[in-house]
Amino acid sequence: MFKSIGVCGAGNMGRAIIKGLVVAGVIAPDQIFVYNIHKAKAQKLADETGIVVVDSAQQLAEKSQALIMAVKPNIMPSSLNEIAGSIQNDTVIISIAAGLTIEQLASPLPRNTKIIRAMPNTPAMVGEGMASLTANQFVTATEKEAAKAVFESFGKAAYVEEHLIDSVCGLSGSGPAYVYMFIEALADGAVLEGMPRTMAYQFAAQTVLGAAKMVLETGEHPGKLKDDVCSPGGTTIEAVEALEERGFRAAVSSAVIASAEKNKAL
Repeated sequence: MFKSIGVCGAGNMGRAIIKGLVVAGVIAPDQIFVYNIHKAKAQKLADETGIVVVDSAQQLAEKSQALIMAVKPNIMPSSLNEIAGSIQNDTVIISIAAGLTIEQLASPLPRNTKIIRAMPNTPAMVGEGMASLTANQFVTATEKEAAKAVFESFGKAAYVEEHLIDSVCGLSGSGPAYVYMFIEALADGAVLEGMPRTMAYQFAAQTVLGAAKMVLETGEHPGKLKDDVCSPGGTTIEAVEALEERGFRAAVSSAVIASAEKNKAL
């Protein structure tokens, strides 16, 4: 693990990363530093977690062996310019900004800067995130493993080639929104059949959680698991047929592609 970690930005993802690190206990809270343009927001997070607030982005860079840039893509260039003169030789810059390539991230930084491009998702806030990581040639194998450990402290992480990041964006980056819509739709159907809405959301959400866990823990193909639920002439195969008639698979696949194409255009 890195000796010290800095997080620039205390928005949803910045908070999720910090809380994940603290809960996992992979690094002491007093070795996690945060900077946010609105200091009160950063201080509130520090009061909750025991991390350290710094007064400037430059100070954050000076203190951090790994510096996670959790800022919006549109302000990333100016943020990198701000820290460029304060980066240490062994600092690893980790960007979570959508749409910005490693080449674009490297442009305002010193030559040979170690850069990792990450694509996490919002379930990191409950310790069940999925993140892709892509490193440039200056990041060592040990640093790659340390960066992976950071993101695995609040979910799962895997290294991918940079050309796959658009598909990662469409799948795991935007995917939680599709799943929330699916949970809402499941609950709506149950409410129409007379179930109280609060109960319907609980049943729907737990069903999605359990089905996902079956895929991850059994190693079975999702199609096989689906077949196992579909008894001949039963209720489930009837429901699957209704989904197929209405283009369920094509709609979901199209959503992933639309998000990926948007990421390419950013």
